[in-house]
Amino acid sequence: MAQKRIVFLTGTRADYGKIKPLILALENNPDFEVFVFVCGMHLSEKYGSTYNEILKDNHKNVYVAFGLSQTMNASVNLGNTICCLAGYVENIKPDMIVVHGDRMDALAGVAVGALNNIIVAHIEGGELSGTIDESIRHAISKFAHVHFVCNEEARLRLIQMGEEDSRIFVIGSPDIDVMMSKTLPTLAEVKERYQIYFDKYSILMYHPVTTEFDTIAQKSKAVVDAIIQSNENFIVIYPNNDLGSEIILNEYRRFAGKSTIAVYPSLRFECFLTLLKNSEYIIGNSSAGIRESGIYGIPAIDIGSRQSGCYSTALASNLQHVEENSDKILDAIHNTSKFRSPAFLYGDGNSTEKFKRIVCSTLFWDRSIQKHFVDIDF
Repeated sequence: MAQKRIVFLTGTRADYGKIKPLILALENNPDFEVFVFVCGMHLSEKYGSTYNEILKDNHKNVYVAFGLSQTMNASVNLGNTICCLAGYVENIKPDMIVVHGDRMDALAGVAVGALNNIIVAHIEGGELSGTIDESIRHAISKFAHVHFVCNEEARLRLIQMGEEDSRIFVIGSPDIDVMMSKTLPTLAEVKERYQIYFDKYSILMYHPVTTEFDTIAQKSKAVVDAIIQSNENFIVIYPNNDLGSEIILNEYRRFAGKSTIAVYPSLRFECFLTLLKNSEYIIGNSSAGIRESGIYGIPAIDIGSRQSGCYSTALASNLQHVEENSDKILDAIHNTSKFRSPAFLYGDGNSTEKFKRIVCSTLFWDRSIQKHFVDIDF
């Protein structure tokens, strides 16, 4: 097989943590030349300038799109990213672009790839995100030429969307490989790095629901009220930079001066995993409360509609669901000890090997760029 050029696109701290093992696996293989295109939230100083964490990993070919302007208008950001990536791709001439999840940056990646006859691989398609993210995820899947999904349920959902079964590969979630590795930093190292002085603590990650913009202020106030009234120790991580994030951050100003609460724009993914693994519980509406918490058996409190439909409480035995009501949130906090149970719904820690084995096959590259919609039996 002739050497292949592959561009991995990353726009957030979350997607980088999931695709990093895949990047490393192919960087060490002479059959591939790997490039990392860094954009989106990574460029924001407010959210921790997380492009620096990628640069510290010393990948061979990293392009940080410093010229990209980030606005509060998602459609403007999409257009800017498409323009920047199109120029980069024209120069690199990759054989494949790899994107992850349901963010606007990934949508830009598949648009550029599909319109330039470049194979696009989508990691973690076929899942339910809730809000506008779900529409974005499914749009990405329809542009993508190959799919690396977490489980059989996701595979069947893509088939329901008309995708060809031969283009779908079940590998699990790559971040579980990192979670189950023996290379995570120790809790003492993480606490020293981020100056965390709590013995016991929980984690709050609460993101805006863009389709509920009119009620974000009211709902985020209820969340902050409950956190303060609990009198427990919390590590609070900034929300994604979606519409409404400023409203949540304004509520977070109420945490200022409270010795029980430490607020961070971002945490390195491996450090976050160590903190999660040793936490009392995670609360909010992040996918980490659906996926990663279950692997470690950490209780999770899912708040509101953002993750609606993404899980079954019958299977996710570590999870409680509540609405944005401070009394109900406090009740859930008091019941977390009943929900410390592992849930392996998204893989078993060997996603990277599965991914590498598939893309190293000559048959993988011997496929038509032209997709065909597969009708289900009516």
